[in-house]
Amino acid sequence: MAPIEQIQEGVVAGNFLGLAKAISAIENNDTYAVQFLESLRPAAVPIIGITGPPGAGKSTLIAGLIQEWVEAGKRIAVLSVDPSSPFHQGAILGDRIRMREWYLHPQVFIRSLASRGHLGGLNSTTIELTTLLQSAGFDMIILETVGVGQSEVEVAALADTTLVVLVPEAGDDIQMMKSGLMEVANIFVVNKSDRPEAQKFVNHLRQSLSERVGPRTELVQTTANTGDGVKELLSVINSFYAN
Repeated sequence: MAPIEQIQEGVVAGNFLGLAKAISAIENNDTYAVQFLESLRPAAVPIIGITGPPGAGKSTLIAGLIQEWVEAGKRIAVLSVDPSSPFHQGAILGDRIRMREWYLHPQVFIRSLASRGHLGGLNSTTIELTTLLQSAGFDMIILETVGVGQSEVEVAALADTTLVVLVPEAGDDIQMMKSGLMEVANIFVVNKSDRPEAQKFVNHLRQSLSERVGPRTELVQTTANTGDGVKELLSVINSFYAN
């Protein structure tokens, strides 16, 4: 495994091969991975967790945020936890289809991780991998998680800011999440807000959030496939790091 300084140089140059090999070694719990992890000195790089039900448009929304960050000259790392394949236990790689325009970009590193049956929406090595990414010269780290529900709150414990992406048809999901992500999320994103009944759903969600006691909560409406609301969402995300 290459030393972290060499991996950092590769990331700055847009060469992610060393980083990819390091991630594989950590995932596979190679004998030298522990010593490598002990050599890391992570920086205070923001970690943004993004979760929500399948089909909510999480990856499309992430692609829109990536575009804004890339245009600002930032380097972005995305860890996308996919359900494990029942055949080879690897990630299904759905994110590489949805975010294919960024897969080979020199400022963007995207890695699919198989959940491997791990509950909580993440992968069992996610903490170690985010520590690696915080040491590798990125400006922003995104964790996209599997599914949504009360077991998915693990992402909130790891992320600095947690986004829950919902769609107007997700009215029943609000009740499902009340004792889970509704309690820990920082930003709720109602995506596909051009659909009928969207405003009714937003009003229902606002009412649910008004009853919440806890940290600051924001609500943003987007239509990710057209880019509507993405800049506003980015501004809200940035406001969590303003102080």
